[in-house]
Amino acid sequence: MHNDKDLADQMRSISGAEEKRCMKCGKCSASCPVYESMDIRPHQFASYLREGRVRAMMGSKALWKCLSCYACMERCPRDVKPAKLIEAARLLSVRQLGANYVTPDDIPELVDPDLPQQLLVSVFRKYTK
Repeated sequence: MHNDKDLADQMRSISGAEEKRCMKCGKCSASCPVYESMDIRPHQFASYLREGRVRAMMGSKALWKCLSCYACMERCPRDVKPAKLIEAARLLSVRQLGANYVTPDDIPELVDPDLPQQLLVSVFRKYTK
């Protein structure tokens, strides 16, 4: 099990987000179509990371409510990337359950003629971070 600092560093690495840039204007939350049903709002994710509350983020129902529409990222005046933080928290949650990385050797068995190639590339990029 990782300590909180390790998890926060992993989240920063995976997301590429700079939580310190957040000025808590709330524009990201105002543009979120599922804001009402989230227990942690998009504008709060940067604060949670800055405060080292990564485990609380990972246990949040908001991770699975997020539609990944990226409206929050479009509206953010400081390019904080709240959706990327949410995606990184999802990935860390999945990894803690044991479903970790996809290796290049795993790809051939995933290939299906009806599967778009973009999907394979996306999965590989996402799960090798």
